[in-house]
Amino acid sequence: MEVLQSFWEALCTILANSGFGVAQWQNYVMIAISCLLLYLAIVKKFEPLLLLPIAFGMLLANIPSADAADMVYHPELWEMLVDETGHRYIDYGRVLKEGGLLDILYMGVKLGIYPPLIFLGIGAMTDFGPLIARPSSFILGAAAQIGIFGAFFLALLAGQDAASAGSIGIIGGADGPTAIYVTKTLKPELLGPIAVAAYSYMALIPIIQPPFMRLLTTKKERSVVMGQLRSVSKTEKVIFPIAVTIIVCMLVPAATPLVGMLMLGNLMKESGVTERITKTAQNELMNIITIFLGLSVGATTNGQTFLTWNTIIIVLVGLGAFILGTCFGILFGKVMYVFSGGKINPLIGSAGVSAVPMAARVSQKVGQEENPSNYLLMHAMGPNVAGVIGSAVAAGVLLTMIGH
Repeated sequence: MEVLQSFWEALCTILANSGFGVAQWQNYVMIAISCLLLYLAIVKKFEPLLLLPIAFGMLLANIPSADAADMVYHPELWEMLVDETGHRYIDYGRVLKEGGLLDILYMGVKLGIYPPLIFLGIGAMTDFGPLIARPSSFILGAAAQIGIFGAFFLALLAGQDAASAGSIGIIGGADGPTAIYVTKTLKPELLGPIAVAAYSYMALIPIIQPPFMRLLTTKKERSVVMGQLRSVSKTEKVIFPIAVTIIVCMLVPAATPLVGMLMLGNLMKESGVTERITKTAQNELMNIITIFLGLSVGATTNGQTFLTWNTIIIVLVGLGAFILGTCFGILFGKVMYVFSGGKINPLIGSAGVSAVPMAARVSQKVGQEENPSNYLLMHAMGPNVAGVIGSAVAAGVLLTMIGH
């Protein structure tokens, strides 16, 4: 009898000290959400390279574990401190000394290292040929960024301060690295929910965009077969990143870290003289940074700090920004359809958001549903890559307007 009682007491002690004994309801909600995101990544294949590490980081962050665990992310290490002059700062020395693996990885987010490196990889993988062949695609890429500023003003009306509104608005660009870069500068405490919202909407593009694409276009417009794009010379492709860097970075200096790295990656690709480092940027570097970024961003979503009314506002306004950007891209596509005499399919306007190449694939898919012989992918890539540049420029504008 005493043996059974001792065994029972030992079992109760183990359970009381386990994650099951100390977890709160918020942790269970976030674990359920992480499992849902893992399902979407693995089973539905919704951008698994992004969604899977984010979801698993979310899972790790909401499993209570011992304070000494090397894997754990510690939110208290990232609280903003104030010195005698009123300057706010993070004690990175303490993070290095006391932090776990996820804290160390998260430093790349807080210091703004990961987003420009992601843009370097994107640039090395991007073909700007469709944009160069049809420069009018810049209009669709710019139109889709209206969602960013629409959400910015909407967030202001909802009572958010300018820094919070700018951080929330940038979700509308459907560009995770840009959202992280802006938020870590303007409102670091909102980085977790904004990054998760931005990457989640990028992954859910195949679900979010098509209903609005069908709502705003007619069957006739969706069935338009576009003519073949002109051939773009190597000289044009080499000059393009150099020219964009000079023009954009001179006009909006705050956008230089993102635009500069994007165009550097593209110049490495198009020059043809740096094949080895181009492949590294496209593959090893891009893959490593994606793992670090996704895992560390997901780890910021501890239930106790993540499940708040402010997070709900961020998610809802961010969704509105993304939908608004999609709709404005389509509406400007309809304008171009009229002025081109029906030669431009308005569906490519939805690809003006920055999610490359997911948004272009959705344009292709919806177009083929109406006309199986339609092939819109390359035409949609023009607005899509224009959206990458547009979101970086919009980020620079917000940083300039609101201040560092």
